[in-house]
Amino acid sequence: MKKIYLIGIGPGNLDYLTVKAINTMKKVDVFFLLEKRGQKGHEDLLKIRQEILKRCLEKGTYRVVTAKIPERKKRDKSYKEGVQTWRQQKAEVMTELIKNKMKDGENSAFLVWGDPSLYDGHIEILQHILKQGAVNFEYEVIAGITSVQILAEKHKIPLNRIGETIVITTGRRLKEYSPAEVRNIAVLLDSYSTFKHFKDEDLDIYWGGYLGTDDEILLSGKLKDIIEDLKKIRKEAKKKKGWLMDTYILRKPEGLKSNE
Repeated sequence: MKKIYLIGIGPGNLDYLTVKAINTMKKVDVFFLLEKRGQKGHEDLLKIRQEILKRCLEKGTYRVVTAKIPERKKRDKSYKEGVQTWRQQKAEVMTELIKNKMKDGENSAFLVWGDPSLYDGHIEILQHILKQGAVNFEYEVIAGITSVQILAEKHKIPLNRIGETIVITTGRRLKEYSPAEVRNIAVLLDSYSTFKHFKDEDLDIYWGGYLGTDDEILLSGKLKDIIEDLKKIRKEAKKKKGWLMDTYILRKPEGLKSNE
C-alpha cells in the first residue's frame, strides 16, 4: 500500500518545524513539490522547501519530484466554482504523481505551508482522489505552525482576550463584516487589502508579512494612523519579491464593545 503524508511546514523556517514533522520526513521516499504555473517568485517558494529537505535529511535517502499546477482563474462564475475547478485540476496532477512516481509500499509527502487544516485544500483533494478510485493509498496529516500563531508570537499578544472569541477568516469574507461586527478578527489570504474598508474605525491592527522568515516585516498600531504606511509597505514588498504572504489581526481596543 502506498502512503501519503501531508506535512505542515509552517512558514518554511526550520525554527517552526515540529519534531514530528522532521521525524515523519525521515520516513519519506519521495517528496512531491508543487509549483503554480506562471507565478512570479515561485522559485523562492521551491527553494525554501528544497532547503528544508537538505538540512533535515541525509543526502541520497530520498528523491524529489517537482510538478506544475495551474493557477486558479479568478474570473469564474463564482468563487466556490472557481476553487472547485482549480482543485480538480490539482487533483489530476497529484493523481498522476501518486500513480506513476512512487512504488507500492513507498511513502511520499507533500510539504504544506502552515497547517494542512487551515485554508489549505490538500486534505479534501486526497479524499476526492480516493473517492474517484483512480489510485489507492492511505494518508496521514502532520500538523504545522500557522501564520496566525506566529503573528501573535511576534507582536507579543494573545489571540483571544478574557471572555472573548476570535474569528479567523479571509480578506474576501472580511468584506461582508460591518464595522460594528469587527471585535477580534484574524485575516489571512487578503490580496484585496480589505482593512481599507475600516480605515475610519477605532481599530488596532497587528500585521505581519513573510512571518517567520528572513524577510519578515511587522507593523502595528491604530489602523487609521498607520494605514498609509501599511499600504506602501505591502505594495513595495510585493513588487520586490513578486508575491506576499501576510496575516493580520483587527481588533477593537480593550474596553470598547461591538453593538449587540
